[in-house]
Amino acid sequence: MASQSSSRKSFIDSSIALARSNGFHGLDLDWEYPDTDEKMNNLGLLLQEWRTMVAAEAARSGDNALLLSAAVYYLPHHWSGVDYPVAAMAASLDWINAMAYDFFGPGWSSTTGPHAALYAPVLGNGRSGDIGVRAWIQAGMPAGQIVLGFPFYGRAFTLANANNHGYSAPVTGAAISSDGSIVYNQITTYISENSATNVYNSPVVSAYCYSGTTWISYDDTQTISTKVLYAKDNGLKGYFAWHVASDDNWVLLSNSFKCVVT
Repeated sequence: MASQSSSRKSFIDSSIALARSNGFHGLDLDWEYPDTDEKMNNLGLLLQEWRTMVAAEAARSGDNALLLSAAVYYLPHHWSGVDYPVAAMAASLDWINAMAYDFFGPGWSSTTGPHAALYAPVLGNGRSGDIGVRAWIQAGMPAGQIVLGFPFYGRAFTLANANNHGYSAPVTGAAISSDGSIVYNQITTYISENSATNVYNSPVVSAYCYSGTTWISYDDTQTISTKVLYAKDNGLKGYFAWHVASDDNWVLLSNSFKCVVT
């Protein structure tokens, strides 16, 4: 779609029509992930044209211009080594949604580690939300246009040795589900039903639990509250969660809201 001007126009026209017909305030693009220089260049063109056509539509209709955002990798460059078109993104988008999670998972990690660490002082693979935020800012994205992503799901691993249950413990694969994904309300149920041991790591700002050979990394009320305060203290646009239906009786959302208003 993004490689041809005609298909970009068709996409943009249809997205604006869809937003207006449903009374949406804006549109979010989730491209996971442009992994070549050509694709990144096409992303920049798409966003610039989208912004231009959104502004033109608002001028014609007299309505407020639609908000535009995009879900992006936690860093301003893809792991393949290509850079996002940050200047075009900053000029065209109202904000970016930085997906600061999936740092460790049973499908790509040989050991346990924090699924969505806020900090990475020593531990693991050097991935964290803070590292991502600072990299985006250094690349030219204003802090006020960055929204920090929280996962309302975790990643479940099978430990190679039930007695080795901290970070960096060897694993043999996924637990609970085929890819190890497990939403927060299922995690709280698992902890209760299996009397799992729960651990909060404050330097990393991440939680995990374990029972037998099952080990789960996830965000809880304490990690979410800390991340909300981080977003406030660093002047970020805000935070988002994937996804709210995974919450357990709205405890994660209510705790995050309390941090915003206090």
